[in-house]
Amino acid sequence: MDKKEIRDYLETGAIARRAISEEQIYELSVSVGKLMLKGGKLILMGNGGSAADAQHIAAEFMGRFEKERRPLFAIALHTNTSIMTAIANDYGYEKVFVRQVEAIARPGDVVIGISTSGNSPNVLLALEKAKSLGCETIAMTGKKGGKMADVAKHVIRVESDRTPIIQECHIAIGHIMSKVIEDMIE
Repeated sequence: MDKKEIRDYLETGAIARRAISEEQIYELSVSVGKLMLKGGKLILMGNGGSAADAQHIAAEFMGRFEKERRPLFAIALHTNTSIMTAIANDYGYEKVFVRQVEAIARPGDVVIGISTSGNSPNVLLALEKAKSLGCETIAMTGKKGGKMADVAKHVIRVESDRTPIIQECHIAIGHIMSKVIEDMIE
């Protein structure tokens, strides 16, 4: 990668970030915040880099983002390797998230599936289950939205086809949500 390619990469990321709808992110953040402040859980999931993003976002809620406040219940479903490997072994990898959602999700919870393609079968199944349980469902995807766009109640699409750019925007969105919700706490 030369300097021009670096500049092009940075500009491509900036264009994708500018295309994010501040209206959509704000409204979703307020909605999620209201549910969390009433005791709802934030349940996140993804694979690979999206799993890392889910874990990062959950940490912002359980710890703190920019100010001291009470912790908010947030969990990334891939963090317990015993659960993940037992479910994968007994039921198949496609069920690693749906079994956990079925066990812990309740109406008033928010379930966020993160997938750059929007087509991760294990995330898709879990979003379908969460929706059937009465949870708020959010898909964070790339430009095309994939199959998750047809399942989740809310879809946040990053206007890019490049996986690393999409992932960088997903973290920015997670940070914005964290800040909006943190500012709702008195």
